[in-house]
Amino acid sequence: MPQSGDLLRLADAVLFPGFAGRTPPDWLRRRLGDGLAGVVLFSRNIADPVQVARLTAALRAENPSVLVGTDEESGEVTRLEVATGSSRPGAYALGVVDDVALTEAVARDLGGDLARAGITIDFAPSADVNSNPDNPVIGLRAFGADPALVGRHTRAFVRGLQSAGVAAAAKHFPGHGDTSIDSHHGVPVVADEGVEDALFPFREAIKEGVKAVMTGHLLVPSYDAELPATLSPKVLTGLLREELGFDGMIVTDGIEMAAVSGAYGIGGASARAIAAGADAICVGGERADEATAVEIRDAIAAAVTDGLLPEERLADAARRVRELAAWATSSGSPVAGDGGLGLAAARRAVRVTRRSTAPVLPLTSAAYVVELAPEMNLAIDRSTPWGVGEPLARLLPGTAVTRLAAGQATGAVLERLLVEAAGRPLVIVARDAHRHAWQGEALRHLLSARPNAVVVEMGLPARSDLGAVHIATHGSARVCGQAAAEVLTGRGL
Repeated sequence: MPQSGDLLRLADAVLFPGFAGRTPPDWLRRRLGDGLAGVVLFSRNIADPVQVARLTAALRAENPSVLVGTDEESGEVTRLEVATGSSRPGAYALGVVDDVALTEAVARDLGGDLARAGITIDFAPSADVNSNPDNPVIGLRAFGADPALVGRHTRAFVRGLQSAGVAAAAKHFPGHGDTSIDSHHGVPVVADEGVEDALFPFREAIKEGVKAVMTGHLLVPSYDAELPATLSPKVLTGLLREELGFDGMIVTDGIEMAAVSGAYGIGGASARAIAAGADAICVGGERADEATAVEIRDAIAAAVTDGLLPEERLADAARRVRELAAWATSSGSPVAGDGGLGLAAARRAVRVTRRSTAPVLPLTSAAYVVELAPEMNLAIDRSTPWGVGEPLARLLPGTAVTRLAAGQATGAVLERLLVEAAGRPLVIVARDAHRHAWQGEALRHLLSARPNAVVVEMGLPARSDLGAVHIATHGSARVCGQAAAEVLTGRGL
């Protein structure tokens, strides 16, 4: 049945849609003028910080209190620096350094960049405890596998980011770390025995005054054996609101993800999330058009009319969104940036294991670099640059770089590369080698022929006994590659 204008506007007041292009489309301008709560920026919307600042100014011209959010975790998941790679290491590297003052400073520096670009809520940090090294979607995005370490660095990141006037959104509640399924594709299950460890960093974030919490599309049987957290009143209202005492804005992870939309559709999942206790619906991925935003708005309004969603609950959600928007517009001017902080942090995260008595490092002549490139999860933009070859070539001109994906690292190809690398230092770059059998096979093949090779692991370093020298960067951000190149040439550590 037709919905009233007031009800449709109330439904719009909890939506954060994505959109295509680097300027606001007409439909988005129109909806913002009618009270749309906010937008989410993805890589497709971003060229550089100057362009983003123009874009967000255009959004605010339509609605001065619009909340502009993005996934800028630093490290592997970057949006503002998607074209260049992040100038700051990610959470795991910061956890390895374990200097909470450094984490706070990095987050404050990041917050300054976001604030200058007009972004008011950052869907970070990842407060997940990465206790499962085979996790396909968290990994380096977490500060580590120890709940206490993750808790103190989550607090530091929240403190730093919000001191720059940008709201933090701790994610993925109630904890995506101890899972083996990517919620973009299915429903991960959190084991009962791991729940308390998973919740600890979120408790700490709430103590720190985090402004928002982002839900994970996770099944937590000890609280709700049927509904994923995003759709569960027991998890969002019973656990997060009542037990943990969180009174800020609850925002969903991308509602189009299969873990929630698969069973209910994108509109049905959105209405159920608000009914469960969420305050804002994040829409991203490939569903970035007006039809999707209308579908969700209409489904939320219909749920009110049909009695599935109390209007008071929807009004309460809209209130929390407005309160966060009010905080964002009055939170002060952005802090001054520190251009060298990220590289300094990345250098501190590097760990070197020397297994050869021969003087393998420093490299003094042009090297041959083989980079083993796995397919990344959907949170990491495939176009984000990474690796050691490019920064090493700047320090050692003439360095050659070959990048191989799964299916390309055949025996014949590796033998050809060994011939090309003859007489030159060989550097093999891996990324989460423990999770990809083909990378392990390629490493064995290359190292059996060249035991004097250097191995650089830019993912989770499950082992450090590979190569004559093993270098673990604990991240694949641009600055992590630069830090590794410095170590290789004797300019670091």
